Amino acid sequence: MQTTRFGNTGFETSRLGIGLAEVGYELSLKDQKQASAVIHSALDQGINFLDTAACYDLSEELIGNGVADRRDEFFLATKAGHITGESKGDEWTYDTVIESIDRSLIRLKTDHVDLVQLHSCEIDILEQGEVIKALEEARDAGKTRFIGYSGDNEAAHWAVESGIFATLQTSYNLVEQRARTSGLLEKATAAGMGTIIKRPIAGGSWAKSRNDQSKPSVRGYDEPYLERANAMRSLGNIQNEPEDGILTSLGYTLADPNVNVAIVGTKSPSHMETNIKQVENDLPISSDVVNELNRRFEKLDTDWEQRT
Repeated sequence: MQTTRFGNTGFETSRLGIGLAEVGYELSLKDQKQASAVIHSALDQGINFLDTAACYDLSEELIGNGVADRRDEFFLATKAGHITGESKGDEWTYDTVIESIDRSLIRLKTDHVDLVQLHSCEIDILEQGEVIKALEEARDAGKTRFIGYSGDNEAAHWAVESGIFATLQTSYNLVEQRARTSGLLEKATAAGMGTIIKRPIAGGSWAKSRNDQSKPSVRGYDEPYLERANAMRSLGNIQNEPEDGILTSLGYTLADPNVNVAIVGTKSPSHMETNIKQVENDLPISSDVVNELNRRFEKLDTDWEQRT
């Protein structure tokens, strides 16, 4: 698996990471064997970046039960800020963040994570400073090595410009390019931040937009992505575009020099293996394809802000 420098963290991250939201939301503790197989398959084939969150239902438990014995083989990132499970209190408070981190360590069966990220809170929460203080204290106590921000649009720009965070996680794909056109990713790189890309394949919307035989379906969240993909495809065929729309999507995201790691989620070991093989064997895609996708997005972008 190809690796790259992860900002100023000193870590060499695989270009492809595994997002564990789908595993957490769609599997149960009875599916531990399947969850473990997905993660072990990824680790065995060179992925060394795992991304989860306290609010991803059973995700942290499935990780802890499945691969705690391989803890030194991967960079472990989680997120805090929301009220989860049986927790009480208010979101985005000092106490909520501290309690969330402590609970995550128990669930993940580790004494520390590599990264705790604030999970998509808005600028007003960031400016109050309470949750940032909680992260900094957790870092100083050795519960996490680094602190980061996960989010989009104006709040993401604030986080980058603050100089507080070691990493930025944000949405970026061929139908959601504002992280590029607004200069967000370039600015994060200049600040020495590690960049983590969520939704790098836009829910498979580009692949599904090619289906001329029937109306493709996507998850409700991804419907606006499919609408954007259809609009971009309506401008005509793209010369030298790969036949596989997922490959085009991955190739587009990873072509950006300001992208360190793109996290793709799946509960299927075979899907994970396919994604890894594409990254290893079929990239990069043509720069002409990337440039054309950029041109089409910029032509059509009127209100296509990053989706939180």
